[in-house]
Amino acid sequence: MVLQSLDDDQAVETVSIPLAGKSSIADHMVIASGRSTRQVASMATKLADKIKQMTGRAVRIEGLPTADWVLIDAGDIIVHLFRPEVRSFYNLERMWNFGDAPAPTMAQA
Repeated sequence: MVLQSLDDDQAVETVSIPLAGKSSIADHMVIASGRSTRQVASMATKLADKIKQMTGRAVRIEGLPTADWVLIDAGDIIVHLFRPEVRSFYNLERMWNFGDAPAPTMAQA
């Protein structure tokens, strides 16, 4: 449901990382980008609403006012939504794959 919601909202470069055996904080981590702070905020709000409708539990959201990096804690799934520049800077995929993932590249104009 999380991946479908992000796809419906035209998220960019969505990645799902299994955390089982790597961390006890969650079972999966999803990382995606939006093209602007407005899109990131919209995706986060819609996703939080959908999760609440399906599970009956409210999720915790951090970073929504600035929407450069929004974290959604849905218990077993943690979702990080970024603007592309912020995602490239923090490079969470590489950190959580323990070096298995290639570093994302920034398109140069």
